[in-house]
Amino acid sequence: MSWTLVRSTAFTRAARKYLRRHPDHAKDFFESLTQLGQDPYYPSLRTHKLTGVLAESWACSVGYDLRIIFRFVDYAGKRAILLETVGTHDEVY
Repeated sequence: MSWTLVRSTAFTRAARKYLRRHPDHAKDFFESLTQLGQDPYYPSLRTHKLTGVLAESWACSVGYDLRIIFRFVDYAGKRAILLETVGTHDEVY
């Protein structure tokens, strides 16, 4: 069973900015989003719970240094993933 991906405004802005700077990473980025929607715990995503200020959020990896920060939420009565932001390790933590 798949998850509904809900993109926040901050995520959309950050994704556009990142993909404009790194168009060669677009394929990996969209493949990871697809995999996240199908199985958020797929091993290659290296999904993990965050702590501290981001304690309610989770992160997954898209390649070496790119991270997607998200939360598990209910959206229109369905299980969903709220995509909060995307960026390099240093940008999102």
